[in-house]
Amino acid sequence: MNDSTGAESIEMPIRPMDLIVNFAPTGMIPTKEMTPHVPISVEEIVADVRRAVDIGITMVHLHARDAATGESTYKAEVYGEIIRGVRSFSEDLIICVSLSGRSIKEFEKRAEPLQLDGELKPDMASLTLSSLNFNRMASINSPQMIQKLAGEMKRRGILAELEAFDAGMINYAKYLERKGFLEPPHYFNLLLGNIACAQADLLHTGVMIRDLPENSFWSLAGIGNYQWMMNSLAVVSGGGVRVGLEDNIWFDAGRTKLASNCDLLGRIHALAEASGRIVMSPGKLRKLLNLLPGHGKYGRVN
Repeated sequence: MNDSTGAESIEMPIRPMDLIVNFAPTGMIPTKEMTPHVPISVEEIVADVRRAVDIGITMVHLHARDAATGESTYKAEVYGEIIRGVRSFSEDLIICVSLSGRSIKEFEKRAEPLQLDGELKPDMASLTLSSLNFNRMASINSPQMIQKLAGEMKRRGILAELEAFDAGMINYAKYLERKGFLEPPHYFNLLLGNIACAQADLLHTGVMIRDLPENSFWSLAGIGNYQWMMNSLAVVSGGGVRVGLEDNIWFDAGRTKLASNCDLLGRIHALAEASGRIVMSPGKLRKLLNLLPGHGKYGRVN
């Protein structure tokens, strides 16, 4: 284009939004028998988060495991130990706790991590927006359960990390907003590639992004071999990523090399650098999501 003097000027390209990196180190499924790299104990999870912070992440999506059995646990005391460990070296990292319905059915148990307070209070908690089937088990999330968990999060000043596995779940999030259970701004994990849900392709991804409510931030996750595909799509299209051993334990599609969380994060950073994306700081996302600033103040701004 030309300016008023007739001299040529060049429009500078708009830099894409900084890259949200949501780190999911553990999940409920991976075991030491499946991969030696998955962190299970409190100490292992904290150590992996520390390495991730050194590499560069924006937030962490935590699952807690029972020390004796390695199975998933809802116990607030275990989540509290993890959170205390993480905040000993990163006082502003956004921390999300899982309230999964795969193995825990009672509201009181699922909501127990929400009762943590002070420096142990999580900023966010996961809210899966419908029931769904995985390969070998179901995640049961009745409308009543979803609404009770959303209501408790709102009461406690904790932001919902909205988990959507298909477009219908996004529609339900809009319903919850209309009913007053959710308030913008929103953060969504869009999880694609599960066998019974939206598939990891451009059409399903585009429909879900299109249907998001206003004032929403989003990250793409891919199940299993689809993790790298969905993460790559997110990086080049301006979204965020959810990455970690929770969703995928392999480094390559041929499944010849087990990945560590550092392997998966390093690959994201290489792609981000090649794409001109800068990893978003926790502090910046806190402002965008109306979260308190960290450093002793956690959860939503009231």
